[in-house]
Amino acid sequence: MKTLIIIFTYVISSIFISISAAENDPYLYVLGVVQDAGYPQTACYEKHCMPGWENPLLRRGAASLGLIDPSNNKKYIFEATPNFPDQLYRLEQEAPSSKYTLNGIFLTHAHIGHYAGLMFLGHEAAGASNIPVYAMPRMKKYLAENGPWSQLVKYKNINLMPLQNNEPQILGQLEVTPFLVPHRDEYSETVGYLIKGPNKSALFIPDINKWPQWQTKLVDAIKSVDYAFIDATFYDDGELPGRDMSKIPHPFVAETMHELKLIDATEKNKVWFIHLNHTNPLLNPESKESKFVKSQGFNISVEGLKLYL
Repeated sequence: MKTLIIIFTYVISSIFISISAAENDPYLYVLGVVQDAGYPQTACYEKHCMPGWENPLLRRGAASLGLIDPSNNKKYIFEATPNFPDQLYRLEQEAPSSKYTLNGIFLTHAHIGHYAGLMFLGHEAAGASNIPVYAMPRMKKYLAENGPWSQLVKYKNINLMPLQNNEPQILGQLEVTPFLVPHRDEYSETVGYLIKGPNKSALFIPDINKWPQWQTKLVDAIKSVDYAFIDATFYDDGELPGRDMSKIPHPFVAETMHELKLIDATEKNKVWFIHLNHTNPLLNPESKESKFVKSQGFNISVEGLKLYL
């Protein structure tokens, strides 16, 4: 019974966490928080995955943000994950189509957890019409020239919208700017996004190699915004027994906290760890690692979080 109470409390809190703002201010709405394959992960029947199989309330979708602009009746989504149908429904509940138009999908790169959900816009599924899909040059070329994605273009289910590094997209009172980050770029480049509203701004970097490989200093990036959703795929080295984790070069949460140890509490509070692998103990709010991260002044992203811009 105690476990059920903890689960219920966590789910309810994840739905209602928000920071108050004016009624018409745009805001970010967290739709997913885990690594590409979701939680629990396919074919994982280890102890850490079983709670997710046994209790649907504990399942989590791949990292995705909704962006809602009440003053212009528009909504956007960052990433088209394999959990796209469920995430689009949750965005619909928050910003119904009777009032809000889906004005765009922003993609970061061509790994499955970030674009594979586009398939649900095709004629076998939603049969969508000209949904704007914002993509960088290599990503745009990949979608346009390779099936089944090219069929979405041919049938006009999606309309590919070109992006360029560090060139902002002006969306009414919102501004969305892609910026290149180092990552495994087999099929496309990889970007993060700077998202600006009339009052506040946010970073979204779900995937990146180790922080020193980025030309921007992490400390400076955090100081330049009000919120920072950053890659937290793994908590620390050794999380994948039997594998050389140097070949999976995400920044460990422990490394990120060390990198940011000297900034003040206000700056630390801007950080929202996201894109958690199914092995990451931060998925359990009662874990010692989760409690430690929070005790150090950082935040762990949860689905349903609202942050006003």
